[in-house]
Amino acid sequence: MPKFVNIDHDTELLLPPKLREWVPEGHLVHFVMEAVDLLDVSEASVNQRGTGSAQYPPRLLLGLLVYSYATGLFSSRQIERATYENVAVRLLCADTHPDHDTLCAFRRKNGALLRRAFAQVLELAAGCGILKVGGVTVAIDGTKVLANASKHAAVSHGHAQSALREIDAEIAQLLAKAEQADSTPLQDGLTIEGEIARRHERKARLLKAKAEMEARAHARFQAEQADHEAQLARREAARQAGKKPRGREPKAPDPAPGEKDQVNFTDSESRIMKTKDGFQQCYNAQAGVETDSRLIVGARLAQAPNDKEQLEPTLAAVREHVAPGHVLIDSGFVSEAAIRSVERPDPKREGESPRVLAAVIRERHGRTIEQLEKREDPPAPPPEAPFTEHLAHRTATAAGRALYRLRQQTVEPVFGIIKSVLGFRRFMLRGLAKVSLEWDLVCLAYNLKRLHRLDARLRPA
Repeated sequence: MPKFVNIDHDTELLLPPKLREWVPEGHLVHFVMEAVDLLDVSEASVNQRGTGSAQYPPRLLLGLLVYSYATGLFSSRQIERATYENVAVRLLCADTHPDHDTLCAFRRKNGALLRRAFAQVLELAAGCGILKVGGVTVAIDGTKVLANASKHAAVSHGHAQSALREIDAEIAQLLAKAEQADSTPLQDGLTIEGEIARRHERKARLLKAKAEMEARAHARFQAEQADHEAQLARREAARQAGKKPRGREPKAPDPAPGEKDQVNFTDSESRIMKTKDGFQQCYNAQAGVETDSRLIVGARLAQAPNDKEQLEPTLAAVREHVAPGHVLIDSGFVSEAAIRSVERPDPKREGESPRVLAAVIRERHGRTIEQLEKREDPPAPPPEAPFTEHLAHRTATAAGRALYRLRQQTVEPVFGIIKSVLGFRRFMLRGLAKVSLEWDLVCLAYNLKRLHRLDARLRPA
């Protein structure tokens, strides 16, 4: 007869007397607990009066959020449920059970703590020799992350104008109906006063959305107007030099919002962006990744649907923690003004300014026979050559190609891990400020999980 392990669901059992023995040695939860114990949580928002019920320690709540995000739990209700059902989470919480309101409030109120914790984890990584802080190579990129809003809860400028006209007509019709003594009554439960109030409420929301779209259009006009005037100045300078300006005459920007400009009622600060699944309500999540350790060394959030103007602010976020020697970007970030700006020596910073490498020449996939053959590096273009030629030469050399190849091996896999392994594809919070702190939390969780993967031996910074 075959032998089977005896399964008994009714006999009372005792868990190990020490909570840390509930999960095996080397588990991620042990690493998160040890790392959080090394962090300074004095910036945490707590009830200083000491009134009311006892508070959960900020260190416990921070560790719980970090571990939950590192293991794919993002909803405060899911995290609360895990404190009962997940053995590792019960260990982290010492068999206590913070409720979802406590978790949500702590996450929402502690943006400064999360930013400080992100910086301290990088200091710990530097202290154990995993992260270098000077002359490093950083790959920068952005990815679209869904907002906590439906694209069907949005209204365009053209639709808002037509809807406002319809609402005004309906309100006038209801007022006229109220003045008629023998008018046909409404259905049971409906009143003329209630219907008028509902339409006024809808009108107020549409007017607010329309004003938001007009404000965005004005800001866009101011930015485009400066660029338009610069183009006109360059063309006029060419004419003064006796040269014919190239291309068509630039078209003046329009200060009015477009018919398809949109505002989302659920999260008005999110934007419609093009993704592989079509147009969605998103935020543009930016990250700078150090190529050796693959740690995120700079993170920020943007509302722009593309990366054209994101190089300078994202690199500024990176420079808060490390000093980059080389910066690797894709063609979406390329802007002559931005690259010249970040490469300009800064008297406030020590060391050399970073050197930007970008692919400005589109090449087909695969390599030709000529590309496989060993060849000498092409000569550098003359100083008077256009900026794009100088930028293209940086990745045309053997050293430049080898360095730039690191970009697709670092920042793109990091986004893949965050979305596919951690499962973070949609923000839980709403509004740019709150979503920004949630992105900081995601990057903090990723870094700790990465350090655990590298078997880091953390010690106080």
